[in-house]
Amino acid sequence: MLAQHFGCSRWWWNYGLNQCIETYKATGKGLSQSGLNSLLPKLKKEKDTEWLGDCYSQVLQSVSLNLSRAYQNFFEGRAKYPRFKSKHHRQSIQYPQKVKQIEDALKFPGKLGTVKAKIHRPLDGAIKTVTVSKCPSGKYYASVLMEYEGDYPASNGAGKVIGIDLGIKDFAITYDGEKTSKYPNPKHLSKYERKLAVKQRIAARKHKGSNRRRKANKIVARVYERVSNVRQDYLHKLSRKIVDNNHVVVVENLNVKGMVRNHKLASSISDTGWGIFVNFLNYKLERSGGNW
Repeated sequence: MLAQHFGCSRWWWNYGLNQCIETYKATGKGLSQSGLNSLLPKLKKEKDTEWLGDCYSQVLQSVSLNLSRAYQNFFEGRAKYPRFKSKHHRQSIQYPQKVKQIEDALKFPGKLGTVKAKIHRPLDGAIKTVTVSKCPSGKYYASVLMEYEGDYPASNGAGKVIGIDLGIKDFAITYDGEKTSKYPNPKHLSKYERKLAVKQRIAARKHKGSNRRRKANKIVARVYERVSNVRQDYLHKLSRKIVDNNHVVVVENLNVKGMVRNHKLASSISDTGWGIFVNFLNYKLERSGGNW
């Protein structure tokens, strides 16, 4: 059923994007979120697309919202032009409301019903939007957006200020006015390069479109997922250590897009995860009452 919902959501995104493009060519104006949603009732009644009715209606409406936001981000210069989605990449759907936790499971509205889940942290806030996704490795995840009442707690840093210099040889060099600390770059991708090359060669030898090739590609995706998990674990622990001991954190501005144009350093820069690290620092400081 999740595969069916993923397919409906992906098809509706591609159909809506195509309608926006054709409408703009004909009239010089695009389609709004309400304009996209107005197309759904007719499509559900047509014989060729009546299967859209099997998907929960608010899942499709959230696709319309995301597409209209994608256009808004493009016109305001925050993102590239929206692209068509492929079934070979990450799949996801959104439930904007009415999702509940029942012991060790999540109960979704519509036909999906109750799904068992490994809930790794308590859902102690008001559940808002839940995004269900499937990674190329074949694993399913539910990302739960929650709302809390009250203010964030005061910072434990007691007014301490720290400056961070990001690099490649040393991932981070910190200075708090008295002490300089260096944190080495783990180079996560280089540790798995040999294993990744072997798995990629095996996948390349398989016939295109075959089940064996799909299975081999899934193994490659698992290696990439492992690298991503190890990298995020390191960045989470380091950012938590810095936030817990400081009230104000200062980080240099880096033009990462410009730096990765250097083909000799592009792989090393991408492997460091500077952007993810800065994002982790930002939201953890906000939660702990610190300043950025």
